[in-house]
Amino acid sequence: MGTLESGATLESVAAAAGVSRQTVSNVLNAPERVAPQTRQRVQEAIESLRYRPNRSARSLRTRTSRLLGYCVQPAPEGAINPVLDRFVHALTESAADHGFHVLLFTAPPGAAGLDRYAELLAQRAVDGFVLSDTVVADPRPVWLTEQGVPFVAFGRSWSGPDHGRWVDVDGAAGIVEAVEHVHALGHRRVAFIGWPEGSGVGDDRLAGYLAACSRLGLTPLVERDEGGVEQGRAIAGALLDDPEPPTALVCVSDLSAYGALRAVAERGLRPGADVAVVGFDDTPAARLPGVELTSVSQPIEEVGRDAVHMLLGALGVVEPPPGPADHRLLRPTLVVRASTAISPEG
Repeated sequence: MGTLESGATLESVAAAAGVSRQTVSNVLNAPERVAPQTRQRVQEAIESLRYRPNRSARSLRTRTSRLLGYCVQPAPEGAINPVLDRFVHALTESAADHGFHVLLFTAPPGAAGLDRYAELLAQRAVDGFVLSDTVVADPRPVWLTEQGVPFVAFGRSWSGPDHGRWVDVDGAAGIVEAVEHVHALGHRRVAFIGWPEGSGVGDDRLAGYLAACSRLGLTPLVERDEGGVEQGRAIAGALLDDPEPPTALVCVSDLSAYGALRAVAERGLRPGADVAVVGFDDTPAARLPGVELTSVSQPIEEVGRDAVHMLLGALGVVEPPPGPADHRLLRPTLVVRASTAISPEG
């Protein structure tokens, strides 16, 4: 059944494309089953006739919603998270490619939020969930596994055994590459500005820093903050005021790195020439003139695609992706800019 606006039906699309009604249904619901040339011909007919499947009618037939639930976690006032913004965009775009949509909802963090997940399941509002912002002792993966609910997480479980499927970025590997980069430029006093102990993501990145220092023969120098610009500025300032200051600052996030850049400038020092600064996340401001922050870039679009593919594989909609069925760890890349462009001797 099509929309009232277009008047097109599954049968009229099939006639226009010269295929069977079942082939049109396969293009809409399981496109991987249809040959590329045939799929393109059907898609052209769909666009030409402005056919729009009636999701409500299809849900009644299949008892599925073709909706994936995604919880938008509350953020501190004034805070932005470009990484999760990119992830949500990649998630919704990839889901749409397979005829699914993403249902956004909010829930309190921790165990208090599980009732919201239970409500959506009781209403049959979603076919599965995509999680993000996973933290140490996060109750959601365990609860969803116990309920037998299909889900995939952007992020590991961080405590105890892994539950369910996840896609994540190897933060430790990204920081190792950052430390190796500044070491190759001649820096030997390399400090790390991290998050408070107990942050799964932050501890993972710290582990990469410590591993790189051990392998390269560097003395670790670790300071922690809450991750904001002002906190990074204060921590970096204290480090730079030391009688033997570091010549390179590797930061757990771009926000901390922006604060570090400010601390460097306030002391009349030059980023890259006097003090190297590296961030993590490659946020949009990193490439601005006057900032030009070297940063570790996460493959967020790939994370979104893989998350959808893994979840739809669990739902039996698509073939599971190649490789490990339940877990995938993606490697980030270091984007080098002016904040590390010159060695201490240069």
